[in-house]
Amino acid sequence: MPRFFVSADKISGDTITITGSDAHHISRVLRMSAGEQITICDMQANEYDCIIEKADDMVIARIVSSRKSASEPPYRTRLYQALPKGDKLDFIIQKAVECGVYEITPFESERCVVRSKPENEGRKTERRCRIAYEAAKQCGRGIIPEVRRTLDFDTMLHEAKRCDLVLFCYEGDGTLSLGSILAERKINHNTGLDIAIIIGPEGGFTLAEAGAAEAAGAILTGLGKRILRTETAAAFVLACLSYEYELRAFSASSCQ
Repeated sequence: MPRFFVSADKISGDTITITGSDAHHISRVLRMSAGEQITICDMQANEYDCIIEKADDMVIARIVSSRKSASEPPYRTRLYQALPKGDKLDFIIQKAVECGVYEITPFESERCVVRSKPENEGRKTERRCRIAYEAAKQCGRGIIPEVRRTLDFDTMLHEAKRCDLVLFCYEGDGTLSLGSILAERKINHNTGLDIAIIIGPEGGFTLAEAGAAEAAGAILTGLGKRILRTETAAAFVLACLSYEYELRAFSASSCQ
């Protein structure tokens, strides 16, 4: 069933109004009409099964049933991704959304080849948010993960250290394995867990950056015996979190 997002102010009683590009997509691209069904999410993990009552420049849909989205993880992951070259960040955003990320923040580190230009930041952030939106629709998310503006390294660290668990992904010495970290850190499914994932650029982090992260309370985290590309690392970590905190927990509860 086609899936779309609306802000809460578009929901009034049992009626939902869709405008703009999504209304155009429903009526002109999908050629849907009155009587057909769609799923609408309010960006707060509430889902509504609806029947279209009107479809043209504005789509009016009537709510048939509602439920809490079952697709959101019982934890929040905040991905801090060093700026990669080319269009790799587009791919990273798309796959991170599919893997359950809550928020994505690009940042600059010492070995970044690409640098953020203030005059282009607004346009690029808007485009990245659109990628996150389309990915969230495709994979059935209950929210649209926020893609934020680019930070410098120090500001990124200051923000990340507020999380319950900060994973600074690093291929140098002195790391703990991701598996051992997750095995020791259990999750309370009522209160959740705020997790920061910090991924470096193509050249990795410098020794000084790793030291600064450790001093800020981050755990230097190894991702196994193979060195992952920057565009692979985030999806890998997010998938490991999903396995440990969602799939394993689901499997255990199913066996009881």
